[in-house]
Amino acid sequence: MPETPTKTRVALLFGGRSSEHSISCATAGSVLRHLDRERFEPIVVGIAPDGAWTLWEGDPAELTLEAMPVVADNGTRVRLPQVAGERTLTVEDASGIRTVPVDIVFPILHGPFGEDGTVQGALELAGLPYVGNGVLASAVGMDKHFTKTVLEHAGIRVAPWMTISRADWARDPDAVRARLGDFPMPVFVKPARAGSSVGVSRVASVLEFDRAMETALAEDTRALVEAGVTGREIELGVLAGRAGAMPRASLPGEIELDEGRFYDFDLKYRGGEGARVVCPAAVDDETLAALQTTAIRAFEAIEGAGLARVDFFVSPEHGIVVNEINTMPGFTSISMFPVVWEATGIAYGDLITELIELGLQEQR
Repeated sequence: MPETPTKTRVALLFGGRSSEHSISCATAGSVLRHLDRERFEPIVVGIAPDGAWTLWEGDPAELTLEAMPVVADNGTRVRLPQVAGERTLTVEDASGIRTVPVDIVFPILHGPFGEDGTVQGALELAGLPYVGNGVLASAVGMDKHFTKTVLEHAGIRVAPWMTISRADWARDPDAVRARLGDFPMPVFVKPARAGSSVGVSRVASVLEFDRAMETALAEDTRALVEAGVTGREIELGVLAGRAGAMPRASLPGEIELDEGRFYDFDLKYRGGEGARVVCPAAVDDETLAALQTTAIRAFEAIEGAGLARVDFFVSPEHGIVVNEINTMPGFTSISMFPVVWEATGIAYGDLITELIELGLQEQR
């Protein structure tokens, strides 16, 4: 009788220490429900908010954003290999210590301590293959100031901005307010290193600026003040190419907003009135080609690997403007990244498989 093919063992990391913990949990639940179990065997590692790595054996159906799940510390401990290339995790629980072989790690972590290159660096030290972007691209993509700096250097248009540190704001807020005069209202104030619209405020008058700065600086030591760009909000997914081929860009999706709204956390994850997602977005052939080319250029500018979502403004006045790059975008079945690839011809389950296979082929 022919031997049964060995399944690829995928260590799925989720949760984490950032304010996007529950979003990561929801993403993991969706991935686990759609993972091809005939090809892949998941080893699920939940990272509690205090940073404890635990072996998670719960029901993926419980990992939904409506439930706002949190990884509980169940007393187990999961550790990376101490010798590079061992391809095993060490699990310690009430029954003792054992090793679990893994072929690849899928870090479904959003925000600091997961999406910013920290976990990627740990995995590289351990010699474990992993899905997605490497240390440099993750760090650059997480930090909006450096994303803009790199993209601008590559000749890609971004919205005008200034970066203010917590120390700048504490030392001389009047000087910061004076610089605000260089920007027409409204402006957006954002933490430099946060995602999912956490800590982001739309500021329509100087009277709202101080509160917006405090909100952003509660999330990070630096905040961006960014000029508002009037235009359509359009997002594309990027996938790395196979075997050295060019990266691929998806069809565009569009976020349609009611007047005076922006795509904040509540609209993005809790729904409600004020925003609609349209996919594929209605754009002419010339604009589509320009968006796809720019998305790939942005991906390559940060030395991307695996995947990214590139967010644009398409403005009659400014043309195509890159808003940001997300190196581990929201990945539930209804998130924009899977939605645009579904419209492009890759179903959600197949997209998960593609990302794992891209991670296995990546040489770091």
